[in-house]
Amino acid sequence: MDTLSPPQPDPVPQTAEGAPGPATASPAPDSLQEPGTSGHGCGTCRRRAVVSWQRRPTDSELADVRGLEEKRRAEAVKLSQPAPDFGPLPTADDVLVAVYACAQHAISLEAAARIHQSGCTAPNEADLPDCDCTPKQLPTSPLEVAPLVELPDHWMPAGQ
Repeated sequence: MDTLSPPQPDPVPQTAEGAPGPATASPAPDSLQEPGTSGHGCGTCRRRAVVSWQRRPTDSELADVRGLEEKRRAEAVKLSQPAPDFGPLPTADDVLVAVYACAQHAISLEAAARIHQSGCTAPNEADLPDCDCTPKQLPTSPLEVAPLVELPDHWMPAGQ
């Protein structure tokens, strides 16, 4: 009988649409992380990451994502009849890469809330707590919110 191995983290992050995303930095070696911890390491010093933000993929990361998606599609075509319609391959606008940092190398919360350009070097000590790119601007107008649906009286919490 084969022995069971512990589950490994998913090596391929997902895009917002569920397609495979680019590979991110592997977890820091155990010698640089606190004992008994696992997860991602800081992009600068490899210590245990405590914050993250997102950026667009570089050309090589996007090529990796597209290659993985092409392989996935080829395998799906072999397994299904008729062949599924997949639509276009992911573009740089469809994919985000997670960037991890320890507390010492974290960018500001405001900057981390925005999507950074593919060439962003954060976490770069020279630019902290900012970065060297112009992240995507947050919407200036409030998002349209659908009107609340009125619930039946018997669905209201007790005492209201």
